Amino acid sequence: MKSPDALAATLCRQWQDAKLREQRLLDPAVWPLQLPIGKPTPTQMERDTPQVRSHIQQWRAVTVGKVQWQQVPYRSAAEPIALPTHWQIADAREWALASADTQVQHEARRLLHLLPHTDARFHRLLIRQRNLWRDKDDASIITAARLALALEPGIAAGAPLRTLALGGIDSKFIERNASLVSALLDIRFDGAVSEQGLETFLGGTGSGEHWLLVVPLSSGLLPFTRLRVRASELQHTPLPATHILLIENERCLHHLPPLPDTIAILGSGADLAWLQTDWLRHCRVGYWGDMDTWGLQLLARARRLQPHLHSLLMEHALFDQCAATLAVPEPSPADATPPPQLDDHEQAFYRHLLGLAKGRIEQEFLPVETVAHAMRSWHACDHSSATNCIAAPSTTTQ
Repeated sequence: MKSPDALAATLCRQWQDAKLREQRLLDPAVWPLQLPIGKPTPTQMERDTPQVRSHIQQWRAVTVGKVQWQQVPYRSAAEPIALPTHWQIADAREWALASADTQVQHEARRLLHLLPHTDARFHRLLIRQRNLWRDKDDASIITAARLALALEPGIAAGAPLRTLALGGIDSKFIERNASLVSALLDIRFDGAVSEQGLETFLGGTGSGEHWLLVVPLSSGLLPFTRLRVRASELQHTPLPATHILLIENERCLHHLPPLPDTIAILGSGADLAWLQTDWLRHCRVGYWGDMDTWGLQLLARARRLQPHLHSLLMEHALFDQCAATLAVPEPSPADATPPPQLDDHEQAFYRHLLGLAKGRIEQEFLPVETVAHAMRSWHACDHSSATNCIAAPSTTTQ
């Protein structure tokens, strides 16, 4: 026998399943849901009468959806007993209410309001990637969806994006909602915005540029031990090294060992559009980011622009080795579907992380000796076999 609370918890868990959430919000044919409640066994009916009576009373008190009842005969009872057999949930609104979870109810209310006010092409994104809109008001999301239908490649024609006057947006609207607008445009233009960056795609200039930290890992390559360079300049200016290390966060500088003919570029984060440059195609390129779903998403974006790059220190075995002391929850995981640019092992790792309560290890917390070993192994391998030569040594994580 399942209680109303037990089935409510099941409905709540189902809401967190992005694939199931999409199916139920977009396909009317799945409704109504029929959730089996179960019946007491003859032994329960005979020996646990108070528990059965409480079970029946709990279901009689349910006011959401429709509880289906059936007259069931038992040898221990003089006449058939009316028992709840199924809980019928009519639609997504009832699904949220039946979950008895305020966060689920809040998200469902918002999505049921947003979907009729946005283009159908954007519905899958909005349903699956709640992190894109959780901290925004409904009016801004609807405006962003309308804006994404009006924007075209090169529309800014060299002017700052703040000067775009479309759909009544204010001068900072695109800046405040850049990640959402970019994701919506990616749907229309097959990921081109992620490849190029929003400003480049729209043909605009920004009020500021992303600066990257460039650090030579051997002497004589550059006249400085470290320097700041704008991402747009790196796109057009080759660096004098055969090996390039791309590193998501700047805080990992102290992890990097000396490496011959190698320059590290740190702090790229999500600003990866500059990687479409031709000069990188002639270098050995390594990429190191956080071990979480967003880190693997960024790896996939980087590989889309430079398919020959090799990932370092972003693997299932290393995560499991360090998880006990270093893993933390990922606040808002990325899409439930791994990007196609990840290989089979990386996609399996991505799915594994999605199922963990603590599915994130930030790269700067890895042991220095583990990182140094992986970097030296990558550097020592020939181009064709580098992916098989970067395993980290077994180490503790004190």
